[in-house]
Amino acid sequence: TNIGSILASVNPYKPIPGLYSVDAIELYRQHRLGELPPHIFATANECYCCLWKRHDSQCVLISGESGAGKTESTKLLLKFLSAMSQTSLVAPMSEKSTHVEEAILES
Repeated sequence: TNIGSILASVNPYKPIPGLYSVDAIELYRQHRLGELPPHIFATANECYCCLWKRHDSQCVLISGESGAGKTESTKLLLKFLSAMSQTSLVAPMSEKSTHVEEAILES
């Protein structure tokens, strides 16, 4: 659920098909925070928009107990931000990749 720009999420401890797919990235990149159901991609999109369109510095705090999914949430946030920062407009989203993206996601 969202509480303003705060996203409170629960680790389901199992994969949910399509929840973090390329299609989800495309969906959330086209909408503002609050227009779609709460999602980490919505939070990431808000950060991206504030960073580039308003030139506001951004910070994302990911908190939780051990095993809550902080590392996975960070990877998903970086996945969305790296997809948004791609410069190629011709290739489909599924084919867009850079060495920077791979290095960040592997870290």
